[in-house]
Amino acid sequence: MFRIVTIAALAFSVMVVSNGCSSAKGKTPAEKKVYIAELRGNVIDDMVEKYPDIKKKVKNSPGYGVFSNVNVNVILISAGNGYGVVVDNASGKKTYMKMGLGGVGLGLGIKDFRQLIIFKTREAMNSFVNKGWEFGGHADAAAKAGDKGGAVGSAGDVTSGMEIYQVTEAGLALQATVSAAKYWKDDELN
Repeated sequence: MFRIVTIAALAFSVMVVSNGCSSAKGKTPAEKKVYIAELRGNVIDDMVEKYPDIKKKVKNSPGYGVFSNVNVNVILISAGNGYGVVVDNASGKKTYMKMGLGGVGLGLGIKDFRQLIIFKTREAMNSFVNKGWEFGGHADAAAKAGDKGGAVGSAGDVTSGMEIYQVTEAGLALQATVSAAKYWKDDELN
C-alpha cells in the first residue's frame, strides 16, 4: 500500500511541477504571441546552425511547427507540457497550440527541449492543426547537465507526412523513457 501511495504522490508531483514549468511568457494573449514569435525565430536559427539543410526544407514545405516543452521525470513517471505555433507557408496563418507529454521509464530530472516539425504535405499539416495529433512510443534517452552530456530524441522522418527535429536545452536529466505526446489548439491564443 505504501508503494502505491508513494507512486501516486510522485505522479501528482511530476504533473504539478511540469504544468507550471512550460507556458508562454506574458500576461495577455498579445504578449504571449510575441514571446512565441521570438521562440520560433530562435529555434529555427538554432536548428539551421545544427542542420543547415533545414532552412530549405522549412521554406519549401507547406508549413512547419515550433514547440517548447519541459519534461519532468521522477523515478518511474514522466510528464511534461509545452506550447508552440504552426505556420502555414502559403497563407502565413499562425495557429497557436499546446502540447502534453506523459510516459513511463526510469529517470530523474528536468529536460527542456525545443522541437521543429516540418510538414511534408498540406494534408498532414491540416490534420495536425485541426484534429490535434497523438504520437505514442517515442523513445528517449538522455544524460545531460547544462552543456555537458548528451541526449537522443526523435529526429528525422517519423511519419510519411512530417519530419521532427528536437534539440535539448539546458537542464538536468538522467532518463530512459517511453512516452507519448498530444498536441491541440490553444483556445486562448487563436
